Amino acid sequence: MSNAAQPVQMNDREFPMSDHNFSTIAKIAYQYTGIKLPEQKRQMIYSRIARRIRALNLANFDQYCEIISDNKHAEFNEFINSITTNLTSFFRENHHFEYLESTIIPHLKKIHERDRRVRVWSAGCSTGEEPYSIAMTLLKNFSGSSNWDLKILATDLDSNVVATGRNGIYAADRVSGLESALVKKWFAANADSSRYVVADEAKKLIQFNRLNLLDSWPMKHKFDIIFCRNVVIYFDKPTQKKLFDRYAEQLNDGGYLIIGHSESLHKLTDRFESIGKTIYRKLK
Repeated sequence: MSNAAQPVQMNDREFPMSDHNFSTIAKIAYQYTGIKLPEQKRQMIYSRIARRIRALNLANFDQYCEIISDNKHAEFNEFINSITTNLTSFFRENHHFEYLESTIIPHLKKIHERDRRVRVWSAGCSTGEEPYSIAMTLLKNFSGSSNWDLKILATDLDSNVVATGRNGIYAADRVSGLESALVKKWFAANADSSRYVVADEAKKLIQFNRLNLLDSWPMKHKFDIIFCRNVVIYFDKPTQKKLFDRYAEQLNDGGYLIIGHSESLHKLTDRFESIGKTIYRKLK
């Protein structure tokens, strides 16, 4: 008989997670967020929920599932935060920001020449790197135009990452890949350069709010640009279709929708035209 170490099975873990437990968690996640949790996400879900079980001093997954079955329980937000994946960086998928600078902003300057009002929504803003990247790009290209009314709405399902974005404080490794001139212009380092704070000029453009995209949207105005990158991949096709239709309603005529590199509008909506790599313009 081999003495090689055997892989640890799920039922050998600190808190065994049954098929019923995982099914319950997946069902609740889908019901309230639209996020699909396939079987291949089981290990990730185990790790994240086990942390919450420890934090609450519970005995098992059964007790946790009972708690989150009540969406009014204080733990429910922590549950949502736990299942939400937040992967981002400054100027991630940089071709979007290059297109924003070279094509979209010149177009917005023309169509808003009179009202001088530009609105952008970062839907799924995570810890804030995306809306701050948008703010830096807008300010760079509207420099000397202080009479322009520029505003960015940044929303996410996870209340913790929204708070991080609102604070605008990042560890040194989050800015290490940026050009030194960019860091110097838009960040202030602490004494030992372990933390960097976003400049107030960029912060003032952004309003951070928690928002579940499946709920009603409180915004009364429309946007010129919506960034919704690497968000809809967690939703099934019917939910994606409904979401893209809602984005079209929330955009000004000819407005822009920018999605993630692994996402597509193909066969989901006819309300947009493709004008670049995962960049779309509203048709109707």
